[in-house]
Amino acid sequence: MLETCKSENSALFICLGNICRSPIAEAVCKKVVIDMMVSNRWHIDSAAIGPWHVGNQPDHRALKTLRAHGLSTDHLCRQINSNDFSMFDYIFGMDEENMKALKKRSPKNARAQLLLLGSFDPNGETIIRDPYYDNGDAGFEKCYQQCLRSCTAFIKKIMRK
Repeated sequence: MLETCKSENSALFICLGNICRSPIAEAVCKKVVIDMMVSNRWHIDSAAIGPWHVGNQPDHRALKTLRAHGLSTDHLCRQINSNDFSMFDYIFGMDEENMKALKKRSPKNARAQLLLLGSFDPNGETIIRDPYYDNGDAGFEKCYQQCLRSCTAFIKKIMRK
């Protein structure tokens, strides 16, 4: 039998390679729960749909963006596995392609709710676009801001329950 995360609540953030959007979302969400003084009630992680970057650090532009906001991460990229669907309460995709891949991989006995992270964005920007192929940092900053808004709204909603 699979164990669930030891925390009261758990969230896993997913993107294609786990080097841009999902590690930013993970770091942002960890900061949000610290700021709300509920970090002891949350386990937060991130992972990739695909195996391309497993074991690597996030993209240098993602790390630069996090540092610009006073955040850091020691996350090493990993790929989602079938156990994650039973261990986590919430698994977030960043775009519709992520959501299709998650739904396809989700086992029948999964307990995780599959959610589009941007669906919690109070500005209504539901898709967190992949900035990997962008020149410069602007797409990473936009990703950070979307993750901040979406994670804040999500955590507030869950903690009100």
